[in-house]
Amino acid sequence: MPGGPIFVTTAGESALTSYNIDGTYITELAQSTSGMIIAIEHRFYGQSSPMPDLSGASLQYLTIDNVLEDFASIIRAIKANTANSTTTLPFLVNASSPIIFAGGSYAGSVAAWMRAKYPELVIGAWASSATLYGRLENYQFDQAFGRHLKAVGCAQCFAQAIADLDTILNSDDANKIGAVQTKLGIPLLGSSDLSNLLTVFATIGAMQPVTLVSDPVYSTVCSFFNQTTTSQIGYSTCLNSYIAMINELISESQLTPEMLIALGNSSLAIDYTALNQPQRVWYYQMCSWFGMWQVAPPPKAVSGLTSYRSQLLDLDYFQSNCPKKFGSQSKSPVDVGAYNEEWFDILKNTTNVYYTSGSLDVWRDSTVATSTGNLFEPVGDSLIIVIDGATHVQDLTASSELDLPSVKEARLLGYELVNKWIRNSGNNNAQHAHKYKHKHKYSC
Repeated sequence: MPGGPIFVTTAGESALTSYNIDGTYITELAQSTSGMIIAIEHRFYGQSSPMPDLSGASLQYLTIDNVLEDFASIIRAIKANTANSTTTLPFLVNASSPIIFAGGSYAGSVAAWMRAKYPELVIGAWASSATLYGRLENYQFDQAFGRHLKAVGCAQCFAQAIADLDTILNSDDANKIGAVQTKLGIPLLGSSDLSNLLTVFATIGAMQPVTLVSDPVYSTVCSFFNQTTTSQIGYSTCLNSYIAMINELISESQLTPEMLIALGNSSLAIDYTALNQPQRVWYYQMCSWFGMWQVAPPPKAVSGLTSYRSQLLDLDYFQSNCPKKFGSQSKSPVDVGAYNEEWFDILKNTTNVYYTSGSLDVWRDSTVATSTGNLFEPVGDSLIIVIDGATHVQDLTASSELDLPSVKEARLLGYELVNKWIRNSGNNNAQHAHKYKHKHKYSC
């Protein structure tokens, strides 16, 4: 519809697919408001690279300023593509069409930043599970996973299995280590790489939506701890259950042993500098921007916290790769304090942002709505909500008859808020937004 809203989105740290256009609740928002949806690929992901490779020299142009200016430049071009223009985009828009930026997880951060930095272009942002608050050692991810395990009944045994496995991996007994790796189905990896890969498999379900009839953390994890499993001689009941769980997850993944080794080798996985290596690009962002290293918490005797991942996964395991893989420009450790001061604090006075987070989201403590309370209070027509029983970015998944009532309510609140922004967009909305005083630092 001419003059209708334009919903801009991005896949964030992955390549764009048709899902970003027709597979999410953003699609439904565009349809219900007689609007248009436009997906823009993030620099250095998919086919969108300003440089010929992913070397450290090339990735120096991967900055937040540059990323946001990419999106702003494209939005300006879109807004200029009216019936009277001479541009060659395959669609026309009304120059007065309001722009709403929407995204989830890191893409949700981009959405919020776009509203903060370019209020004259973006009238509002839907920032679902937006991982905005940088943490050098993000053991809060581990603790959020533990809360979900508690909710479905296997936290204690899962944690015991991790402790039992650590005892073996920290021993000097090569035979015991080799034997348990064989039982797990992942041989030929160092103990730390093995532990990290196991955590990736174990937390797969935590990123999937909970519905009225299913909880993926129960089906992929706790169901194995709440049933009798085949005993492996010399292992505890909990470790036996953990082994059975990992065996099933690997089987479902259909990954070969060679693929598992390549995936688990933390050094090899980010070595390649050819384009289309999303894991390398994301690692660079963690090294250079906000940390977010998913480490184990401090020992329970010190912190009082139960660990749901190996103690081998410490800060050095992750950040030691930064200067080795990206050169001297990648400082270790990254200055998370400076990042938060520049890119988190600007949001505190930004209007027209809808921040959502699931109560079971493993990334919740990196969002505005942490498990201990909001990191700031919303201003203007902004809103911060926690969706009871929901996981990561669940409100932006496509609607289903099996959706939790809390998810439906979050979408309705968002729909009403977006329509309010649209109604108010003719009132020179930009002048009411946060006065962005940040010096532009984009290049390339």
